[in-house]
Amino acid sequence: MGTKIFILAAMSFTMVGFAQKSELKAATKALKGGDSMTAKTALEGAASLISGADAKVQSQYYYLRGQAYADLARKGDNTAFEEAVSSYKQVIDIEEKSGKSKYSADVNNRMSAITADLVNAAVADNGNKKFKEAAEKLYMSYKLSPKDTSYLYYAASSAVNGGHFEEALGYYNELQQIGYNGSEQVYKATNIETGEVELMGKAQRDLMVKSGTFKDPVDEKTPSKRAEIVKNIALIYGQSGQDDKALEAYQIARKDNPDDVSLILQEANLYYKQGDKDKFKTLMAEASAMAPDNADLQYNIGVINMEQGNLAEARDAYQKALEINPGYTNAQLNLSTTYVNEGNSLIDELNTLGNSRKDIARYDEIKQQKDDLFKIGDALKLSPENQGVLTQLKNIYGAMGDDENFMRMKKLLGE
Repeated sequence: MGTKIFILAAMSFTMVGFAQKSELKAATKALKGGDSMTAKTALEGAASLISGADAKVQSQYYYLRGQAYADLARKGDNTAFEEAVSSYKQVIDIEEKSGKSKYSADVNNRMSAITADLVNAAVADNGNKKFKEAAEKLYMSYKLSPKDTSYLYYAASSAVNGGHFEEALGYYNELQQIGYNGSEQVYKATNIETGEVELMGKAQRDLMVKSGTFKDPVDEKTPSKRAEIVKNIALIYGQSGQDDKALEAYQIARKDNPDDVSLILQEANLYYKQGDKDKFKTLMAEASAMAPDNADLQYNIGVINMEQGNLAEARDAYQKALEINPGYTNAQLNLSTTYVNEGNSLIDELNTLGNSRKDIARYDEIKQQKDDLFKIGDALKLSPENQGVLTQLKNIYGAMGDDENFMRMKKLLGE
């Protein structure tokens, strides 16, 4: 009886082996004919039998499975990339453990091809605003080729573009962990025919210059991306309400990049969001001293001073912004607003005055001050075509009781 059971077991094992070989043979034939879907179906039929197979059969199975899914990915099935990569990694793992390396070399070449396919697919996804999918493909590209750290950087950028900040934060933190710099050596030369500066490989650039078609060769190092990465980490923490982590990120970044004014601005904005306007002003003043020709800095200093009621300081900042950029419409409009606001502040006192001779005299004095302030605000206009300025002027004329100009502004505004 025991002998019969042994014979049946042996027959069963032979049938399983036969089924494996049949399915693998069918998959091989389908792949040679370019029919990856049929190959996939055949391999699915053998899937339940593979775990008990020997290393040789297992590596062949995963090798064919990787090919099938890689071909499906190339034909547009974006979900197939991960399966292809997983299968090829299984081949390498199996052959390393068995000590027999039949497919590994070819698999490494095929995984390099998948990396290129993933990057191309990610570019297409970004173009179609499928940012999450693009980020995932670029991250997978990085995992396949860890030396190409720029794939991880672009994965983070894609995630940010799509508003997938949690994923982006993970990518950025990983960039920090590996010490990513992002600075590159680039080679430029000027095209003599067009006059345009072009980027190219060093060997090609040198050849073009030697041939006389290009001139003025330049070797240039692009800036490090570390400050940008930390800035984005801090911004994401700030958006998620983790202000302490955001401030910590800015302080680390500023220590590494002490001359980066943009980092000071970002930190200042975070303090402003928290309601710490004194710290905001301190940092803005620090940034202003570092970049005295930055009109935006002066404008922002003016905004915070105006909000705090420090009209003299606000005017000083807006005027500095206009000295740097005379066409800065918002600075001009806000400078006008400081005078209008001061004029409006006098109206409350006017309303408290009575009919005594002293009150009447005071009324005339304050009304003159108010009208003078409104006139200064009026005289400060630079861009009458700007809707904000026109609205401001309409309000000034209305407060002064100048009905003619009030109606003229309403007409210009299309009201």
